[in-house]
Amino acid sequence: MPHPHAAAPQLIHEAVARQARLRPSAVALVHRGERVDYATLDAAADAYAADLWAAGVRPGTVVPVRLSRSPRLVAVLLGILKCGAAYAAIDRRWPQERISQVTKLLKASIVVADAGARADVPQWIVPDEPLAQAAARHPEASPEVYVDGGDAATVFFTSGSTGVPKGVLSPHRATTRLFPAGGGFADLGPGRVMLQAAPVSWDAFSLEVWGPLTSGGTCAIADADYLLPDDLAELVASAGVDTAWLTASLFNFLVDEDDPARPCLAGLRQILTGGERLSPTHVARFLARYPDTILTNGYGPAESCVFATTHRVTAADCDAPGGVPLGVPVPGTGVHILAGDRALGPGAVGEVCLAGEGLALGYVGDDAATSAAFTRLPLDGGEPVRVYRTGDLGLLDADGVLHFRGRADLQVKIAGHRIEPGEVEAAARRVPGVREAAVVAVPAASGKGYDRLALFYTADEPAAPAPVALRRALAATLPRYLVPNHVRRRDALPTTATGKLDRNALLAFL
Repeated sequence: MPHPHAAAPQLIHEAVARQARLRPSAVALVHRGERVDYATLDAAADAYAADLWAAGVRPGTVVPVRLSRSPRLVAVLLGILKCGAAYAAIDRRWPQERISQVTKLLKASIVVADAGARADVPQWIVPDEPLAQAAARHPEASPEVYVDGGDAATVFFTSGSTGVPKGVLSPHRATTRLFPAGGGFADLGPGRVMLQAAPVSWDAFSLEVWGPLTSGGTCAIADADYLLPDDLAELVASAGVDTAWLTASLFNFLVDEDDPARPCLAGLRQILTGGERLSPTHVARFLARYPDTILTNGYGPAESCVFATTHRVTAADCDAPGGVPLGVPVPGTGVHILAGDRALGPGAVGEVCLAGEGLALGYVGDDAATSAAFTRLPLDGGEPVRVYRTGDLGLLDADGVLHFRGRADLQVKIAGHRIEPGEVEAAARRVPGVREAAVVAVPAASGKGYDRLALFYTADEPAAPAPVALRRALAATLPRYLVPNHVRRRDALPTTATGKLDRNALLAFL
């Protein structure tokens, strides 16, 4: 149960339970034709909480979860939260080596999985039963725990420059701040049906699942790992999907594939997009074709949970010299533009730093990285404020609207995935025979952002791996989005006049 002094809306599971009390028979989840109401979802979560408690799940721990997207996954995650623990939803498509890395990083004592899954620690196997059957078990007692909005709720995984994925530990309030009573940047409440198609390890998963479920709406879970035009059209028709989060790359693809004879975007009332710079060409075509659909650009790293700012896109934005604006802060969020530790005024370009309730607690098992990224600064001459240094460059205009101006480091976003080239380079250097490795992002043909990775390497004879063998080795250890599209062997990597790696020169070798 919540702490007596904690605000119930700050807790993910309490916010969902509140909706179950208000509208028990309303549809919470849709998947493969199955419809689960709020009462069933909350009761099943109580049953799983009792099971997990008996299996040793306790407050302050992080539980890795290896389940496919389904209503059962959502109920299990709620059950973990009801135990006062946090969950780490793991993409089942990840290579086993990466899953083992993550399990070790989390210091997990138990993993939740389906029968037959391989794990390095004890597992709690989720019963193979309909959710209604789990809901009917009526556990004698629910776990008695005290949690508040500042306690850990979930771990999001991002690319790490050291070769090990970063685990971003996010509290309850980081998610629930996004969905205040009365609505925020989007209407996700009763009558709305939001698509769930993002990988479960992303913070976008929180938007797609907890957005509607804490607001009284419906979450429609996609079955396919990759959303295709026909998949979206079918879910709009069969499940009533009217709201979707689409990465900028996926949005562009769907706009290109949107055939007037067989439209895939028709029926959507709200589209949330972002993750990369938007293409003005695609935005203009979409708005001309669907003038009544609300298109919202969202910006925010996982360290500030889903969105820090949002902006309702208009046709005029397509002609803005600096691109489509990133928008104004969402509830409980502060945006500051800094030069070092000094705040800059309107119009000045500096590093985008974020503050407020959306900030993560830190990186799991990496105090040094946490201290470097999250600092306290006496902004505006007041008390020190905890901020996250994003590494993005931007400016706030006179109206307080954030505009993007690039990156201050090598990190890039491709298809919504935040990528540290150093992680891929570290993985390549672990392959026998590889001496040096350098990864560069290849600019998209549109001139906006990047759409693929290229790896260049040098090698020692006679153990030098061929490019196809090196790419195969990387595919065995890295998620698909980190595997370079191009792999090229070189006798030497180019350097600048100062002896540093010349990444720009590498693109000439493609």
